[in-house]
Amino acid sequence: MKDFLSYEEGDNGKDEIGQAIASAAKGEGELLKEIYARAAEGKRAGTLTNEQIDDFCARFAPMLDAGKRKKLYRLAEQLKRM
Repeated sequence: MKDFLSYEEGDNGKDEIGQAIASAAKGEGELLKEIYARAAEGKRAGTLTNEQIDDFCARFAPMLDAGKRKKLYRLAEQLKRM
């Protein structure tokens, strides 16, 4: 199975789906690190303001579950203190 459209019942794609889910979870951590690194760079350079951080959070927080939203707000507070 190479994509969801090509999935057929009885297909041996369950392992691939599990691997994709595990990869996405790993990718989430890497993505957060990258976002934080770029935002921290912007704060240090003076090109990212606290208002922009708040706008980012307001835009993306509604798309996240409670746990991820909490992480987002925690990272935002760390960035704003820089």
